[in-house]
Amino acid sequence: MSILLEICADSVESAVIAQEAGADRVELCSSLVEGGLTPSYGTIASARSNLSITLHVLIRPRGGDFLYSDEEFDIMRRDIEMCGELGVDGIVTGVLRSGGTIDTDRTSRLIEIAYPMKVTFHRAFDLCSDPVDGLEDVIAAGADRLLTSGMKNKAVDALETIRQFIIQAGNRLIIMPGGGIDDTNIVRLIEATGAKEVHLSGRKEIESDMIFRRKDINLGSAGTSSEFTRKIADFEKITGIKALIKMF
Repeated sequence: MSILLEICADSVESAVIAQEAGADRVELCSSLVEGGLTPSYGTIASARSNLSITLHVLIRPRGGDFLYSDEEFDIMRRDIEMCGELGVDGIVTGVLRSGGTIDTDRTSRLIEIAYPMKVTFHRAFDLCSDPVDGLEDVIAAGADRLLTSGMKNKAVDALETIRQFIIQAGNRLIIMPGGGIDDTNIVRLIEATGAKEVHLSGRKEIESDMIFRRKDINLGSAGTSSEFTRKIADFEKITGIKALIKMF
């Protein structure tokens, strides 16, 4: 079998590096520090014009939970329409109800709006109250794929759970593990779960080229960000992972 490698990229720069390193698909977002948010129009347009591989875009209007107001849901609808206009191949989204169940009504509506783009239900699933019923709800809503860490922070800590999800889904839905996957655990994860697609960021930290650096000030939350370092996709890391999964 051939394993599909999806790279999560929060910039056009990282998306292009991922493509050059052999990624099969890019999930484009912004603000990975918040778990990923919808990228800007310009970012999506530039990524589409610079990528020949499949491009999926995250539709998440804010950080925090996945219980959305009517205004937020309208933003999601508009962002999906924008993705369609820009020639995006798929969207990645997820909506929950306050009780922790999958919001099948709103999810199915977003899927209808996205058609013919593919739809991945993202890791909002990992916060649902009942994963067995939740998986059936994701399928019933019409999603093509589910991104999940198996209800754990790292997919490698939920190998049996992910394997059971794959068995439960059968041919009805693609289960794509994601969360903490890297070159040290990807082979074990694939062997243990039978996953056909995997999702990871494969990033490294780089230093800013700024010479003048003002000290003792952060524009973001103190201690959690720096204006003089950032993370981008790591070409060597991704090519190494791509080589590892070619054995399958």
